[in-house]
Amino acid sequence: MDWSPPDTWDALRAWLEVLIPSLPEKPTAIVIASAHWEADPVRVTTMTAPPLLYDYGGFPAHTYELTWPAPGAPDLAQRMHSLLRDAGIDSADEPARGFDHGVFVPLKVMVPDADIPTVSLSLRPDLDPAFHQKIGAALAPLRDEGVLILGSGNSYHNMRGFMAGDGLDPSRRFDAWLHDAVVKTGVARNAALDAWAGAPAAAETHPREEHLIPLMIAAGAAADEPGAAVFSDVIMGAQLTGVRFG
Repeated sequence: MDWSPPDTWDALRAWLEVLIPSLPEKPTAIVIASAHWEADPVRVTTMTAPPLLYDYGGFPAHTYELTWPAPGAPDLAQRMHSLLRDAGIDSADEPARGFDHGVFVPLKVMVPDADIPTVSLSLRPDLDPAFHQKIGAALAPLRDEGVLILGSGNSYHNMRGFMAGDGLDPSRRFDAWLHDAVVKTGVARNAALDAWAGAPAAAETHPREEHLIPLMIAAGAAADEPGAAVFSDVIMGAQLTGVRFG
């Protein structure tokens, strides 16, 4: 889309473009938790050819014609159910809902050939950080099977702050805490992320935390591996950070 200034998203796009090539090997599949999908129990897409869900309004006409025809992975979805069940977590099939923009927009940049089977995972509406770390821990064995586990959200998500352009100070204060939290390991990181609401400027940065919670799933899957802030940029007047584990 046209944007002012025109280079607003260039750094983020450049980071996403090299994320897959930077991995030791191409993933066999992707599991992605989207900030734009909540369900109880948590749901897993099971279609062989998921459609796209244009869950936004007021954008240019061409943004409703985007395509990203990646295959689904029904067998992987059932494997996820098994792992979640073993961890005492209820889950259910989602046979109809397509990939929302929290899935297909970043993945269209990351995987332009749409050639990696992909399964989308919902959040639970209570947005409990400990529960979502537990989801990640349950799914961690998938990493040894070549599956990339992604959390699609945002380290700052205050739409009023974006529109007003006054998000820089709170986002930077929260960002400093986030950098310190993700480099911890195991129990220490779990405790820090569970207590995110007590972080500096937490309420200003995340008036509702649905865009932070996908991070909890990725962190849970990391076990004792430290995280690192591997992307950082000021976008629309707010400091945004991307985190990688492993």
